[in-house]
Amino acid sequence: MAFEGLSSKLQGITRKLRGKARITEGDLKEILREVKLALLEADVNYKIVKDFISTIQEKALGQDVLKSLTPGEQVVKIVKDEMVELLGGTTSKINFTPNPPTIIMLVGLQGSGKTTTAGKLANILRKQGKKPLLVACDVYRPAAIKQLQVVGSQLNIPVFANEVSKDVVHIAKQAMNQAMSKLNDVIILDTAGRLHIDEELMTELKNVKQGVKPHEIILVVDSMTGQDAVNVAESFNNELGIDGIILTKLDGDTRGGAALSVKKVTGRPIKFAATGEKLSDIEEFHPDRMTSRILGMGDILSVIEKAEEAFDAEEALKLEKKLSKQQGLDLDDYLSQLRQMRKMGSFSSILKMIPGMNKFGDIKVDDKEFVKIEAIICSMTKAEKKNTKLLNASRRIRIAKGSGTTVQDINRFINSYEMTQKMMKKMQNSKGGMKNALKGMDVNSLKNMKF
Repeated sequence: MAFEGLSSKLQGITRKLRGKARITEGDLKEILREVKLALLEADVNYKIVKDFISTIQEKALGQDVLKSLTPGEQVVKIVKDEMVELLGGTTSKINFTPNPPTIIMLVGLQGSGKTTTAGKLANILRKQGKKPLLVACDVYRPAAIKQLQVVGSQLNIPVFANEVSKDVVHIAKQAMNQAMSKLNDVIILDTAGRLHIDEELMTELKNVKQGVKPHEIILVVDSMTGQDAVNVAESFNNELGIDGIILTKLDGDTRGGAALSVKKVTGRPIKFAATGEKLSDIEEFHPDRMTSRILGMGDILSVIEKAEEAFDAEEALKLEKKLSKQQGLDLDDYLSQLRQMRKMGSFSSILKMIPGMNKFGDIKVDDKEFVKIEAIICSMTKAEKKNTKLLNASRRIRIAKGSGTTVQDINRFINSYEMTQKMMKKMQNSKGGMKNALKGMDVNSLKNMKF
């Protein structure tokens, strides 16, 4: 998971800080030494770490503690504010031209995930009401054009390709003409990459820049390459001039050095982060939200946005009416909610965004369990879905055979489902709601609970 190593270390440090009613200069130096080591282990640029620690020390020693906070909480707040600044300060969006089409030129090294990212970017912009056109400008890598066409067909987004010409500037200009005739208001150029930065690559990219005058040049970098990603970003910015960065493979980057260094080194904002393999796994980069995730403070705004995108309003209304009438959820309802939850992404990553969940430690949910649960429910009759009390031994054996699971799997799922039902009823009948429903449930119960 993104920032996993750094996040666990910093959360441990902030927990220590919050418990301190008084912090001496010696305490602060020791704490900042731990922060420094955590950042260096996360592959953050040494100079950036040095400046970061120096700023925190200066502010922590020179600032009056807010009356409403303990000294420890004040230092946590300073660390958080400085990390937000390190990641870019504010959210940076695509700058769309008032006279469409807006031309976005994606650049980067081979293997950074440019072609897939082009599709992901087109997908997220379409959700914002745009009408994108993908353009195949990589005329060297075998099957690069075909790959973009496959991505486009999966998303139902048009792709412009000229499989005869090797003149990338000419291809980009042809694409502009098509975009204007088809009323596409965004053009995304998927340019060629190399295994390393060379003069030939930069010359071609400069020619495209001069020929079509893109409104945004966005560098796609593999965050898992750490300091190499930062060096690549610096080189592209110096040679070509970039307007922003998209970090790919952030879900696999357990250290986070690239994300924490690249903005400071290049002066260019991170605009998007790709967080998985699916074409929907991309999100706008919010420095404040990312900092909250790293420090274990949650990111409820992102959870809400994901939910609004994934959940069907009509289904939600039906469920609300059912619950208001004190009717329990049957397994058809459960399956419907499960399918919509899966659209939001990895369940473990969603849990990490919920404030307070970090206190339960590293709760990992195997997303393959959801596939198993879906198969189990789909192997039941309508009557069994409505009333699990009907599930005697012979019925459970039949369901196990039909779903390719074991009777033990059925038993575990039904037990957890019935536990959920009891919690829901307790919440409906209790003034304390969730707080009372969770009374008596320890950390191990939550960790071992099968969803």
